Amino acid sequence: MAIPILDNHMHLEPFRGANVDSVRDFERHGGTHLIISHLPYEEVHVQSAEDYRKSFDLTISVKDRVNEETGVKAYATVGPYPVELLRLEKIHGLEKAKEIMMKGMDIAAEYVREGSAIAIGEVGRPHFPISTEAWVASNEIMQYAMALAKETGCAIVLHTEHATPESMKQIAEIADKAGLDRGKVVKHYSPPLIRPMENFGLMPSVLAGKDAIKEALGKGTRFMMETDFLDDPRRPGAVLAIATVPKRTVAFIQQGLMTEEQAYVIHHENPLMTYGDAFGQ
Repeated sequence: MAIPILDNHMHLEPFRGANVDSVRDFERHGGTHLIISHLPYEEVHVQSAEDYRKSFDLTISVKDRVNEETGVKAYATVGPYPVELLRLEKIHGLEKAKEIMMKGMDIAAEYVREGSAIAIGEVGRPHFPISTEAWVASNEIMQYAMALAKETGCAIVLHTEHATPESMKQIAEIADKAGLDRGKVVKHYSPPLIRPMENFGLMPSVLAGKDAIKEALGKGTRFMMETDFLDDPRRPGAVLAIATVPKRTVAFIQQGLMTEEQAYVIHHENPLMTYGDAFGQ
């Protein structure tokens, strides 16, 4: 069986990072597919919703370069990074900042509709304590993005605080309010919350540490694997090295810890189910 190997969530820097050269390392170790998730770039200072186009275009351009210059199939997700709300709040006040973030979600959905991006993400809410007002606004923005994903027919990739069964349940309920299928909600940087009573129907994208993947496999195969690789020369190897997912998958198969059938489910069937036909294109 020819096994596709997907890194479900990683980042490439268009200016400072190794970008395409990093992907060649991924490919050398057996990686076949990756999803580049948008993050803010220092070189683009977003102050209005329209500024997101310049920023999103950089992510799409790196994705296109990977597809043109390597044998890896690359996809992209775009959306306003949740922590940006706090910076925009300092400039414009909370209500205006929320409006800019929501318009940024509208623009992200345009990229999905035209086929440049596969999902809206990473979006959600900050991963550290914030004011009650900003927390409420973040949840409103997240619900709005989920409603857009429902309308657009795509998945949404979430950045939030550390995931627990309680937070997964809360997010699942927000998805219900937005009318979005829980299976279309990808929890990025997830611990191995694989069982239904742990993830409440959300799709966990598990950070590919050895122990985490072992634990995940002990519970089932309904998850994806990611590195959250940052491609930042100031932080080499952060969060995990780009070749981790293929190296971990191949090693687990060789060691009898994962079957080829399980690998096919994790790296092909689950992303196809989550992202839809766009993943196969």
